[in-house]
Amino acid sequence: MKLFHISHTDLDGYACQLITKELFDDVYYLNANYGLEVKQSIQKILDEISLVNKEEKILFLISDLNLTYNESKNLDFKVKELIQYGFNIKLQILDHHISGKSSAEEFSWYYVDVNRCASKIVYDYMLKYFKQFDNSLSKWLEPLIDTVNAVDIWLDKETSNFEFGKVLLSTINLAREINSTLFPNLNRDYRLYLLKASRKYLFEDNRHILLDESIYFLKKDYLKLDDKNDTIDNLSSKHVVNILNKNKDKFSIHYKNHKGLLTYAIGSISILANTFLKANEDYDFFIDVGKKGTISLRADGKVDVALMAFKLAKGGGHLNASGAKFEDFKETIDYEVVKKFMQNKLEILELEKDDNKGI
Repeated sequence: MKLFHISHTDLDGYACQLITKELFDDVYYLNANYGLEVKQSIQKILDEISLVNKEEKILFLISDLNLTYNESKNLDFKVKELIQYGFNIKLQILDHHISGKSSAEEFSWYYVDVNRCASKIVYDYMLKYFKQFDNSLSKWLEPLIDTVNAVDIWLDKETSNFEFGKVLLSTINLAREINSTLFPNLNRDYRLYLLKASRKYLFEDNRHILLDESIYFLKKDYLKLDDKNDTIDNLSSKHVVNILNKNKDKFSIHYKNHKGLLTYAIGSISILANTFLKANEDYDFFIDVGKKGTISLRADGKVDVALMAFKLAKGGGHLNASGAKFEDFKETIDYEVVKKFMQNKLEILELEKDDNKGI
């Protein structure tokens, strides 16, 4: 069976995916916040399902996300359409938000229980319908999910479950060293690693304190590329630069005779951009586009990015560090859409007849 699993972008959402990762070998994951991200993620999953061999059994799972009635109706129609074309799909939403109640009353595949967090619902669902939990797995996974349940629905606030859950909540919220928009799969792996690593403290006294004191070192251990120690900022920058180096063609953009690197929604790029440009002398500039159309530009003396920012969107700044904002940018979860948008802006700039000396 192939699993397609969309889940929320918080502790509970990632805990749902920790469960399915332990049970399924063939999984396509996405994470989404509410609104546009959910709609785009659902469509992306449906597009991916349409490419699967029709003989393959498919479970399409959405967890810790509630859909409006119209969104549910649209999804129901599209899944039924795929089934009519011969795809073997089981659709299931497992959620705990009361706002999904109207959809749950209409559609059999939409399940809501406000008394459990989503990961607790997913755990119980998998236990009931798949029964693949061996003792070694359930021994740590069940108590870990209980701690998520305690903090997510604000249960038993005086218990160690709640305190341990609070630390997990903070850990997942602050696991930003690997960007979740540009590298969603790698960021998810990072967060699931931290979640799973916390199991070693589950049965210790003062477990919430021990975990809290260990998170920094767990992060560094994951981000290290070798045995050399460094600050977590430098380790994360080197880690991300290593990812970018392996995928330079995908992230490369061009302006005149200059080559640059384009990222999306990373933010605070100064250390990262400097590290990348110093390690890649054939690159002249670095641009990060934010979800709302803001752009940050960095260079290392080869391009005047202040002038570039001004020419692109009336922005400005310094020779090697500047910024601007595109008013016509539309938020997306698709990097290729962002790259096409940015490359088009650079090509328009290149065609301008006025003096672009310096860039």
